[in-house]
Amino acid sequence: MNNNIIKSVSLALMALLLNGCSLNETPKTALTEEQVYGDEENIKLLLSGLYTQWRNTKQDRGGFMFNLGTDEAKQGSQQMRESSVQGSLDTYSSGLNAANTSLAEQWNKRWPVITAAAKAVFYAKTPSLQAQARFIRATLNFELVMLWGPIPIIDLNQMREARQPEKDVFELIIEDLEFASKNLAESQTDKKIPTKGAALALLGKVYLSAPVATGLRDFEKAMDCFDQVIPKYQLIENYSDLFNTTTNQNNSESIYAFQFINISPDNNMAQHHAGSRAVADLDGNCYFGGYDLIMPTAYYYNDKSKGGIWEPGDTRKLGSIRYDFTLPDGRVPKITWTGQQDELEPHTKKFEDIRTQGKQNFWYSGGLIYYLRLADILLCKAECLNELGRTEEAVQLINNTVRKRAFKGNIPEGYSWTGLGKEQLRESIMDERMRELGFEGWRRMDLIRTGNLVKYVSQRNPWAKESGSIKEFHNRYPIPESEIKQNDQINESDQNPGYQ
Repeated sequence: MNNNIIKSVSLALMALLLNGCSLNETPKTALTEEQVYGDEENIKLLLSGLYTQWRNTKQDRGGFMFNLGTDEAKQGSQQMRESSVQGSLDTYSSGLNAANTSLAEQWNKRWPVITAAAKAVFYAKTPSLQAQARFIRATLNFELVMLWGPIPIIDLNQMREARQPEKDVFELIIEDLEFASKNLAESQTDKKIPTKGAALALLGKVYLSAPVATGLRDFEKAMDCFDQVIPKYQLIENYSDLFNTTTNQNNSESIYAFQFINISPDNNMAQHHAGSRAVADLDGNCYFGGYDLIMPTAYYYNDKSKGGIWEPGDTRKLGSIRYDFTLPDGRVPKITWTGQQDELEPHTKKFEDIRTQGKQNFWYSGGLIYYLRLADILLCKAECLNELGRTEEAVQLINNTVRKRAFKGNIPEGYSWTGLGKEQLRESIMDERMRELGFEGWRRMDLIRTGNLVKYVSQRNPWAKESGSIKEFHNRYPIPESEIKQNDQINESDQNPGYQ
């Protein structure tokens, strides 16, 4: 993110719009930025492209970078051997530094989208178009400030390219989402466009997540947002159907999902990274093959009796995790030439796309990737209730919704939550969020906002535990070296503590 990027976004849009001129037309190369962005049709064109760019931050390998190094997900052994740079995201070793290209790539993907969205915010005259741009800017600012801390603020009314206090960043995010919640439609035929419910759901999560030091963490305001959202959506009956690509994934539970299909370039490629190398070695067209980039930790895939999270009868276990690698035709894969035993350890099932079976390589996986869904918001509301001292209400909310669905309406004796204290419920909600939302992209933020990153990761992530390197400063990623070199408003002295 720097002046060059800001200029390049403008030039790219102008080039896109000017390409339609015929030889007989008067050249329009002298168009000003105001003339280009002042046309509402051009704003619509810009927004259409931004939805694709935003969605593509969740596509391919990059979609999993922030999940790595949590207590929920780890890299496979072969992946750790192949790249020490990427491996450092799990080990928290010296390779997790300003020169880390895996993180720099994710940082650099997001700023052009934020910058272009800021231009749409500034120039759009129609409130609904401005609301869409504000929603996109808010989502990426929220992600960046949670993971990197203070970040620049890209607002054409007041550009601030130096790192800004988290309070200022969160105030802009809140302002954007409040505007979006008032000006987005209640429903959208085009599912890539967010709704009022999506803006309110995210606004509630922002109030829940804002660092206490900002003075903006507000459980009452978060609950008010959640209470406006919850009645508009409904949990679907079978948890596993959320990830079944042969059914309608834009269902009553989905508040916002990234729209992918199993045709390039709109495939998500997620299964390519989330599946088993042993399966891939045996059959490249088996829908649950892959290359072990990201796998569940033992804490995520084990039963409680073995030190994990799963309770007897919880249908989310087999809806979320693959334990059996027998192919549809009965073949059983074996460890490949790499010799890495974890190739046949449990893997996530959430990105499997059965439509590719026997027809396409698993690289063409194209199921939707959820960003916001009702179960998440119900758990967030319960967390607010608990923090406000209404612990029993929080327990009943979870028992009567997400846990009731998980156990098909019949929670086994001894597993229905009763009599939990405030601190007990805090810990139980964190486990419940992993059971419900594993691999859906929220775990690192959950660990950061609750102050549990070091506590949980140091014991539950095998690579972090082995290295023993994780420290409190790892709650923030390092500002990329490339940003420090390109942005004259950010110097080495502005680097996050621990990485200087």
